[in-house]
Amino acid sequence: MSLVTNLLDQAERTPGEAALIAGDGTALTYGELRRQVLAVRDGFLSAGLAAGDGVLFSVRPSPQALVLALGVVAARGVVVFADPGAGPEMFEARLRLAAPRWSAAESLLYAASRIGPVRSYARRKGLLLPHLSELPLQHVYTGRWLPGVPRGAHCLKDWLRASPDRGSAVETDPDTPAVVIFTSGTTSAPRAVVHTQASLAAGLELFRSRVPLGPGDVVHTDQLMLGLPTLIAGACWSMPRLFSPPGEFLEQLEERKATHTFCVPVHLAEILDAAEDGLPPGLRHVLLGAAPAPAGILRRAVAAAPGAEVLSVYAMTEIVPVAVASAQEKLAHTGGGDLLGEPLPGISARVAEDGELFLGGPNLCKGYLGDTDHAELATGDLARVEDGRLVLLGRKKDMLIRGKFNLYPGLYEPAITALEGVRTAAIVGVPAPETGDEEVVLAVVGTIPESELRRRLRGLLDAEALPDRIVYLPELPFSGRGRKLDRARLRELIA
Repeated sequence: MSLVTNLLDQAERTPGEAALIAGDGTALTYGELRRQVLAVRDGFLSAGLAAGDGVLFSVRPSPQALVLALGVVAARGVVVFADPGAGPEMFEARLRLAAPRWSAAESLLYAASRIGPVRSYARRKGLLLPHLSELPLQHVYTGRWLPGVPRGAHCLKDWLRASPDRGSAVETDPDTPAVVIFTSGTTSAPRAVVHTQASLAAGLELFRSRVPLGPGDVVHTDQLMLGLPTLIAGACWSMPRLFSPPGEFLEQLEERKATHTFCVPVHLAEILDAAEDGLPPGLRHVLLGAAPAPAGILRRAVAAAPGAEVLSVYAMTEIVPVAVASAQEKLAHTGGGDLLGEPLPGISARVAEDGELFLGGPNLCKGYLGDTDHAELATGDLARVEDGRLVLLGRKKDMLIRGKFNLYPGLYEPAITALEGVRTAAIVGVPAPETGDEEVVLAVVGTIPESELRRRLRGLLDAEALPDRIVYLPELPFSGRGRKLDRARLRELIA
């Protein structure tokens, strides 16, 4: 299957329907979306992009960014997401591995990476930008021209004004790389996930098999892996601004009559704080992902949207999605760990002897850039299988050792968070100042008194898992767009 072909075919069937609504209200019909994607494809091909060329992509989520990325893939290029905000050393390491021939970036980013005062301002804000404008690549810029844009750079607006002149057929090999996403690693060994059009298309079909989508639906999210199945289904993708404030996000849900939305759990909690009268009644599906959803947030979501199905999605960058569980299923789970649900059709899951979860399926990435292709993924997650359903026990790297007892925080944290008076909680190990041994610390955000919490924990946790110390914090630290718990920062706060 070809992702771009599927999307353009849908656009050709419903050219007059709304495809995208931007954060500022700007709308794009399917017909115009199709025309723009083909125009960008033609622009790249006319400028000399060859099949397999990597395009370093530094454009914030927006309709224009989507058109640009789809145009790259339609021209048989590879979109390389490298995040220039990761710092110059990491950026350069990723650049060496990906070896792109092109760069596509906002004009503001080019200016900020070259002009002294702008660069100094970015540095004061904690953003150490690479010298993007000096890279020996072919450049494409979005937005109006600014000083710092490389000489000879191609203007996206110029390409968008042109009419496609190479026909509407898009000839691509679904099994060749389409997207490269850097996820982790060090400056000496960065790691990047390589997806093909086929693996991405398979993932989108799995989403649609579990979350029905069709014409007339409106999906409010900034997440590409939910926005793309929206477009392929002929529905409307309502795209909020990046880091949209909770009140604005809520207003747009109502104004645009959204039927579906996706949030990371921390953001949904903020939205629920702003939703005095609950979520809009037209919502049919509320999806949560990118991080575990605490029981308290699930309960609040169910109460705020009684007419909607609240779902938690388990996925990884390498394989999206894997499993989906309803809030009711997760809240009814009484065993240890976090219930993920049954693997979706076609997903293979096995648990190794050490408890690590291995996954495979048609939506599995091709592999890691520079490595051989793989048939299954070692997730780094610890899990067990109960009645055909996956239960997450935590990350292998988060395991704490207490004597002969292996303590997996993810096995116990959901049960602790479900206690009344506990908003969220996390277990980490920190060096004990007197002995240097690892001290098990439970960090809590909530109102339950410590004496009562300790009493409840004795009936909830294994004796070896009881914390040495309990600390109360106003908030737990989160990081990244997925707003995942930052355990390293939490250890620093506790220490």
